[in-house]
Parts: sequence; structure tokens; C-alpha cells
Amino acid sequence: MSTESSEAATRIPAAQIQERPVNGVPGWAALALSLAVVLLLGPGAIAGGILLVLAFSGPGRAGGVVLVVLGSLLVLGGAVTLFGLTAVAPGQARVLSLFGRYTGTIRTTGLRWVNPFSRRRKISTRIRNHETTTVKVNDADGNPIEIAAVVVWQVRDTARAVYEVDSFVEFVGTQAETAVRHIATSYPYDNHGDATLSLRENAAEITGRLSEEIAARVASAGVRIIESRITRLAYAPEIAHAMLRRQQAGAVVAARQRIVEGAVGMVELALARLEAQDIVALDDERKAAMVSNLLVVLCSEQSTQPVVNTGSLYH
Repeated sequence: MSTESSEAATRIPAAQIQERPVNGVPGWAALALSLAVVLLLGPGAIAGGILLVLAFSGPGRAGGVVLVVLGSLLVLGGAVTLFGLTAVAPGQARVLSLFGRYTGTIRTTGLRWVNPFSRRRKISTRIRNHETTTVKVNDADGNPIEIAAVVVWQVRDTARAVYEVDSFVEFVGTQAETAVRHIATSYPYDNHGDATLSLRENAAEITGRLSEEIAARVASAGVRIIESRITRLAYAPEIAHAMLRRQQAGAVVAARQRIVEGAVGMVELALARLEAQDIVALDDERKAAMVSNLLVVLCSEQSTQPVVNTGSLYH
């Protein structure tokens, strides 16, 4: 992990809770329990109603109280048993808590039965995308740039996602934007021929360090960073034209350099072949004139016009 990521990790407090998996009642038992609840709820409710009516219409007050309690327990027991059923879809989990205490997480898909008095929070464990807004910051050279990134992430620890932060979705968004700003201010937009890393020319290394820093920032929230990519990188509008002219000038200089190198090689080849085949004898002054003419022809951006020389170099 890079230095930036380590510094980010030290700024985020360590997590105080960890996910504890629970399965609840297995599938076949949950199905049998649900059928039993269906069969008992209807007769229980009917019997409870009848017992309540009999309690208030019968002559015995003590027996009436017993009938009222028994009927109420039948209705309440059927409702509470049914309330313990919960369905877990693929890509989801249920975080269970009982009277404010975390009791475990269900990741097993299907119909499950848990303690009816427990609170069940639905958490998506699917892979998600978060695209940061385009922010304007100054790079390491002080030039204003516009940058944005997309982050692919997934909830790894549901307990941390629920209990360590208020909203883990907003937390990921805020920390991703913070990491993008920090990376953008740590490197120049362009290295201008130097050996240092730059945002434009070293995209693979920069995105790798961006992923490491975001992962360090959101680790306490139980989030795993799968990938991050810079989706927008450009100079700010106020200096974009000037920087474009600078890039164009650099491209022109590089192209001229390649042209001159090629022309010098062609001149060397021409002189060597003339001398090797003994076509014409050239002294130093004629060689200099020939080199000058060939360089002008090869390096010129316009078409050359042939000139017939009826004299000699000395007359």
C-alpha cells in the first residue's frame, strides 16, 4: 500500500464491530414452520374469538377470565410465529439485532425463520458503481484541472456498514471524492518529459493508487473496493487554450527533431555511397554545399523547385 493510502488509513478510526454469520432455521424447517403457522393461525383466531365471546356471555366470571387469556394467547401466538418468517433474496443480507444488540447476519438465501422480536435490516451485497462529480482542483504544479472518477464497490461486512457509519452509501461517495481530490493534488497533469508520474501519462499507476486510498478510507465501513477509473481529466477552461498551444508546440518540436534526424541520416548515406562508388570527387567545400542543399530539401515543408546550374561551384 502506498504512503498516501497509509496516511488515509490512519485518519479513519478502526472498526469496533465485525460481521457474525447466522443461518436461522434451515429451509425445510422454515417451510414446515410456515405451513404450521398457516394451519394454526386461522383456527387459532377463530377459536380465540369464540372463547372471547363465551367469556363475556357465560355465567362464571373466573372461567371467563381463563377463556379470555387462552383466546388471546392463541391469536397472539399465531401472529408472532408468522412474524418470524423472513425471505432473503440473492445479493441481499439481513442484519439482525435484538433489543439494540447485534446478533448476526443472514446471507443464506431463501425463506428463513428467526427470532420474531429481532429487527431485520435489509442490506444489498450486490456490486455497485459510484461516479464522482467533476471537481476542479489544482494539480501538483498548481494548474487548475477538472477530474472525475467511477468507483466499483461492494459491501463486504454488513455489520460495519450498518453500525460503524450513519449511511454507508453516502460515506463511500464522500470518501471517494476526497480520495480523487487528494490524488489530483499529489501528481502533475503532465510530466513534460520528466521521469515523474503524471495523471495523463501514467493512468494505470494512478488508478491503482486511487483504488488503494479509497479502500483504506472505507475499510472501517465494511466496504470492498473492486476497481476505480478516472473518467474525466482535462485542464480547466481558463487555461485549456494556453495548455493546448503548449502541447502543440511540443508536438511540433518533436516532429522537427525527427525530421532533422532522418535528414542527417539520409545525407550521411548519400555521401557515403557517392564516395564508395567513386561517382564524383567532392572536396570539403562541395560536401558542405551538398549537405546544405539536401537538408533544405528534406526539412522544408514546401515542395522544392529544381534549378539548373549551368556554371560550377567556383564560377
